[in-house]
Amino acid sequence: MLLSVDKESVLIKLKGLVVMAGLVLSTSVLAKDLPDFTELVEKQGAAVVNISTTQKASDVATAPNLSENDPFYEFFRRYAPQVPRDQESQSLGSGFIISADGYIMTNAHVVDHADKVTVRLTDKREFSAKVIGADKRTDVALLKIDASGLPKISIGDPNKLKVGAWVVAIGSPFGFDSSVTAGIVSAKGRSLPQDNFVPFIQTDVAINPGNSGGPLFNMNGEVVGINSQIYTRSGGSMGLSFSIPIDVATQVADQLRSTGKVTRGRIGVTIQELTRELAESFGLTQANGALIVSVEKGGAADKAGIEVSDVILKFDGKVVTNASDLPRIVAATKPGSSVSVELWRKGAAQTLNVLVAKMPEEVKLAANSRKLNEDVGQSIAKLGLSLSELSRPQLQELQLTSGLLVQEVKGAAARAAGLQRGDVILAIGNLPLRSLKQLSELLKPIAVGRNVALLIKRGESTSYVAIKLDEK
Repeated sequence: MLLSVDKESVLIKLKGLVVMAGLVLSTSVLAKDLPDFTELVEKQGAAVVNISTTQKASDVATAPNLSENDPFYEFFRRYAPQVPRDQESQSLGSGFIISADGYIMTNAHVVDHADKVTVRLTDKREFSAKVIGADKRTDVALLKIDASGLPKISIGDPNKLKVGAWVVAIGSPFGFDSSVTAGIVSAKGRSLPQDNFVPFIQTDVAINPGNSGGPLFNMNGEVVGINSQIYTRSGGSMGLSFSIPIDVATQVADQLRSTGKVTRGRIGVTIQELTRELAESFGLTQANGALIVSVEKGGAADKAGIEVSDVILKFDGKVVTNASDLPRIVAATKPGSSVSVELWRKGAAQTLNVLVAKMPEEVKLAANSRKLNEDVGQSIAKLGLSLSELSRPQLQELQLTSGLLVQEVKGAAARAAGLQRGDVILAIGNLPLRSLKQLSELLKPIAVGRNVALLIKRGESTSYVAIKLDEK
């Protein structure tokens, strides 16, 4: 018998029983409830590989030019060491074999700019790998080694993965081959900055530099994701890891294998998340869907009749719950396909057909800010704003046909909505604003305390904001 006594609790171990704070539990029951990963690792570990790359220092990608205090400085940092230009860079990552004839999946950032890629198996054999293709938008790459009869992983269904379920990662953190870490699924469908096409699986599995590109297994020993990114302030694991769902990665890999590149659909719209206040202002009972804030002239959406202030509820039969769902669904649609779009417009549901266009290889966003001239404004009391009508030269400078200039933000609701001096109000709901008189007439029938949706232009971006009308 082992007796341990302290001021807080009494623990007695006797004949396989644990007694603590009046609770009696069998140690065999406790052991039974804990997961055992040994069989999974024994069966699947051989299909996980170590990937090392060599590249010229001049080709090394450097970190963005951000301040260390910037919230994105350490956020999802890629694991590329910085070296002097007169040296070669070597980096490590992980991957996994998806076919017995030598196809391997990993992260695009693991092999980015690599002059040489070497794959090492668990049996110590090394192969020179060819990069079949890499897709930076999803961070997926496909490699090929000249081998046969290789062990391969089994692919699972990430859609069946539940939050709270146990998951296992195998990889080469800091070069330590075949390291196994475990944790649970923290969240699913997570959207991350600058990653519009991946609904990430968030886990608390310990992922470190070198784990990138390695598999995430469910308890059936099936791969459900590729370990891709972490949130860190130290450079190491902080319990926030993000994996690419394997179904997304497989779709990309299939295209890379057949054509060496990835083709995506595009309709030419800018969207934003629908808040509860905005939903109310548009007559929706739920804040589901993607709110259209701009439509590219001559684009697929424009040709189909989609308008600013429309809320897309379904695309090709797939429900759009959050705005982030739409880019993924559209991108996965084959260019040239004619699909149905269910949307909400002026208080009623409508269905349109859209001929999906092809997304260009690289999308470059122009950034240009213009200084707005001041003008004497009039006060629209319900909005808590001082506004003025734009002169013809101002409209020409902004490349607009109409709009009202925000001279001063006076109301608490307007400040809470993030409005600033120099913003241009383009529309209320889906009605373009051409004069202060028109705006005043449109506001008259709207009760105090109700939310109204204003389409705001700031620099080159447009978005809707919801403002609750003040009593004054």
